[in-house]
Amino acid sequence: MAEQYSKAFPVSWDQLHRDAKALAWRLTAGAEPWRCVVAVTRGGLVPAAIVARELEVRMIDTICVSSYDHQDHGALQLLKGIEDAERGRNILIVDDLVDTGQTARIVRNLLPEAHFATVYAKPEGRPMVDTFITEVSQDTWIFFPWDTELRFVEPIAKQPSGTEPAAGAAG
Repeated sequence: MAEQYSKAFPVSWDQLHRDAKALAWRLTAGAEPWRCVVAVTRGGLVPAAIVARELEVRMIDTICVSSYDHQDHGALQLLKGIEDAERGRNILIVDDLVDTGQTARIVRNLLPEAHFATVYAKPEGRPMVDTFITEVSQDTWIFFPWDTELRFVEPIAKQPSGTEPAAGAAG
């Protein structure tokens, strides 16, 4: 984990599903009908599918932005925009996380009138989104279920002294 992240927040498939469904629930309050859900790839794909299902939106598109390589921020690169977006009117953008807000800023510039929703938000990026479910501290790295796998972890007594238990190993 990069030095700027001192905390780990492992998210299970079940938790992500519950949180994405809670996001959909929050988006129904006084909402106009969405004509399209736009997932910010790759992290927004799974939450966008859940939100689109819950809101019964059949039109789904993607905006593809690259900003991470495993755990470190990289150079931002727009890989794919969307056509005929009408500045984002009645479009719901869904992403897994807003961190520093850099990716969100690119997407906002493409679709300034869209509603931007994320499952998780950090303080630096939070002003860039309209709706989110869970706030986490800026120094927390979120381990999403598509980036992790279950594996055996040695008991603490057998680990070299001074090492921390693996993320999610504490009960």
